[in-house]
Amino acid sequence: MAKTVLSRAQVPPSVRIDDVVGEVRALAIGKPAVDPALIEAAARAWSPNTVRAFLSDLKLWDAWCRRARVRAGEASADTVAAYIRALSGQDHATEAGRATPQRAPATIARYLVNIGWAYRMAGLDDPTAAALVRLEHKAARKLLGTRQRQARAIRYKGDVSDFDAPASGVSLAVLLKATRRDLLGLRDRALLLVNYDTGCRCSELVAMRLEHLEGPDVDGAGVVDIDRSKTDQEGQGALGYLSPVTMQAIADWCAKAGIERGPLFRRVETWFDGSIRGVGEGALNPGTVSLIYKRLVRQAFDKKLLGAMSEAELERWVAAVSSHSIRVGVAQDNFAAGESLPAIMQAYRWRDPKTVMRYGAKLAAKSGASARMAARFSG
Repeated sequence: MAKTVLSRAQVPPSVRIDDVVGEVRALAIGKPAVDPALIEAAARAWSPNTVRAFLSDLKLWDAWCRRARVRAGEASADTVAAYIRALSGQDHATEAGRATPQRAPATIARYLVNIGWAYRMAGLDDPTAAALVRLEHKAARKLLGTRQRQARAIRYKGDVSDFDAPASGVSLAVLLKATRRDLLGLRDRALLLVNYDTGCRCSELVAMRLEHLEGPDVDGAGVVDIDRSKTDQEGQGALGYLSPVTMQAIADWCAKAGIERGPLFRRVETWFDGSIRGVGEGALNPGTVSLIYKRLVRQAFDKKLLGAMSEAELERWVAAVSSHSIRVGVAQDNFAAGESLPAIMQAYRWRDPKTVMRYGAKLAAKSGASARMAARFSG
């Protein structure tokens, strides 16, 4: 699997820059808008996911303004403040407030950022910059709390303190056992192992191509060129380690699926009875990664690999698992193994130490001073 140099991807056709231009110009009807070329340049500087979020958030804002009977281009700080109150669940008196679902603090913050960008791009006064909006936003954060919901971690052997102990509960080892013994299972096994070795986000996983892989070396290990990531929009790239076991899983999957180049992880099409129909040519959609992990948790349960887990606990697990679960588990396993914070950040491409420490907080609580003291007296 020789490595080749690929051109850095641009914003994909599915994200139309014209849509961004259209949304911004709609705010400035009857007024001179900024040069569309400037809007296009800003949109191309963002990641595809950021562009999608921008468009989605502006559509929600436009819907709110319609319900509040305000033209979006004429919205004031009062309009934005009312939107924040509705998003934080404080407005039950107005029709617009009752029709607005409550959102998490981080989501509200993103809405405000994108609304502000749109007005500035349109050459209008930014209504989100007012002191009233800042105070309403602070009040909403105080009301809702700012702790973000974290994906349930999938560690290699589960929630164990001894790495030599057998796997317990939902874990990478158990999910690997739960994979099917066919083409779909080969794909799932390779996906799980690559995700654990590299700690990649789902967008990075589905962007991998066979040409990005180098190896195996004399020991059977390899590396993958992570072409672009959430924190590397300029495409400087990074290398991820792939263990011999993972390289073998990739080779088995590619050989059976007939993949000689192109996207590494693809859709495996099945018939109604579950039998294999074929393999797609395009890359997996990022949104399917979490669905695959949820399915594997259910498969492990059906195969009696999760011990005495109840159906209620299974449903809680399935609801909490996401494409980020293995990345969280990798961080916890590294902390448990005694790896330093800088080493973990470097190996798995984290820029914010607070994020990594948040992932390790639950593990720290179970192994900290209070836990050791309780264990000492429990005997």
